[in-house]
Amino acid sequence: MKTSNASMSEGVEVIIVEGEIDMHVSPKFRDLLLNVFKKKAKGVVVDLSGVPFMDSSGIATLVEGLRWSKNEGTRFVLAGLQENVSHTLKLSKLDDFFEISSTQADAISSIG
Repeated sequence: MKTSNASMSEGVEVIIVEGEIDMHVSPKFRDLLLNVFKKKAKGVVVDLSGVPFMDSSGIATLVEGLRWSKNEGTRFVLAGLQENVSHTLKLSKLDDFFEISSTQADAISSIG
């Protein structure tokens, strides 16, 4: 898994993730999310367009991020889900709980 993150001028933090997210890399992903939420941004976008696979530990990390966002009053938007990741969220019935945008740009503008 490769990640990068950037602060946008609108108070939005963007995390770009590439590669598979499984139990071996989920702790690193969790730490990255936690550090971003500590910045008290008005929104956090996780661009998953480069993630072809995510196991249950990755989904659990996203759920934890959603919980942090609710506690902080921060918007939390997932962007660019590939078919496998989108299907996993739908199977687990979590797609209704997450705010999902088709692209990073759409996610950022939705936080506006």
